[in-house]
Amino acid sequence: MNVFDVAVWDKGRVRMLDQRKLPDREAYLKLASAKEVAEAIRKMVVRGAPAIGVAAAFGVAVEAFRLARRGTPESWAKAMAPAMERLRDARPTAVNLAWALDRLAPLLAGEPKRVPERLLEEAEKIREEDIASCREMGRLGAGILSPPSGRPLAIMTHCNAGALATAGYGTALGVIRAANELFGDVRVFATETRPYLQGARLTAWELMKDGIDVTLMTDGMAGHAMQEGRIDVVVVGADRVAANGDAANKIGTYGHAVVARRHGIPFLVACPLSTIDLATPTGKEIPIEQRNPAEVTHFRGVRTAPEGVGVFNPAFDVTPAELVTALVTEKGVVRPPSVEGIRALFA
Repeated sequence: MNVFDVAVWDKGRVRMLDQRKLPDREAYLKLASAKEVAEAIRKMVVRGAPAIGVAAAFGVAVEAFRLARRGTPESWAKAMAPAMERLRDARPTAVNLAWALDRLAPLLAGEPKRVPERLLEEAEKIREEDIASCREMGRLGAGILSPPSGRPLAIMTHCNAGALATAGYGTALGVIRAANELFGDVRVFATETRPYLQGARLTAWELMKDGIDVTLMTDGMAGHAMQEGRIDVVVVGADRVAANGDAANKIGTYGHAVVARRHGIPFLVACPLSTIDLATPTGKEIPIEQRNPAEVTHFRGVRTAPEGVGVFNPAFDVTPAELVTALVTEKGVVRPPSVEGIRALFA
């Protein structure tokens, strides 16, 4: 299994795989401040809720070391406030970002000389925990799947919830990787994921790197594939899950869930506990990020739509809990998602 260093600490800088360049080439950026990390998050150099959380944590650490080189601040909380706010605002839907910042914030009140070092230690811990939780999530998710007789299990996924979207293993693709190991053979149908094409550019590339059978299709072909009996189960990730199990994921997920229910196909959402927001009662309260219209009107800088056309470009939609067969986390599987079942995960 290929492990991708999506966002890591590298000699006082945050080294980040530039996912905008994939699949054409593997290029890395070295970022020296929270401002640069926040901009990279906003511009989708790094994307995927867990990966954004890891990147933000390293962004806090790199900013603290930058300030320390200028003299230890008398109040770290005050000195770091602009950086924390800038990182928090980079992408509002992915709750892992705020979760990571909230986890690091108490360390700003520690021994002043040790603050940067402690922040880096905690950021590294967040990264290591994410890899471990994704592996456990994959094991638990694969354990509830059943391959059909006489052919490989056919799994559909949307967007990229793989190693590239986490610290290095994957949520939805973690389940797929574990299923491939458990059953010896799975077949993946990856949707193109318009308009940013994470499925085409990232998921297809990542699974091919691992030698897992993957077939690419456009988003609009998913219903037809389900109708023809080509799909056994749908497994997706999430950027935020509300307390009742409503799940925000890449735009298009809701439509796939509706069609899956129509055809009696199980629909699984895989995410770590850090993606579950108990402070958000339902999906109606989840903020939905609106992206740049150029993502719809252009492709790689080339205009594909009439100039001046209006554009609606939400980055995410919300799948109601009633359409989710199971919520898979590193602490257990909730079938079906419920307020009580989700709260029990945190006990």
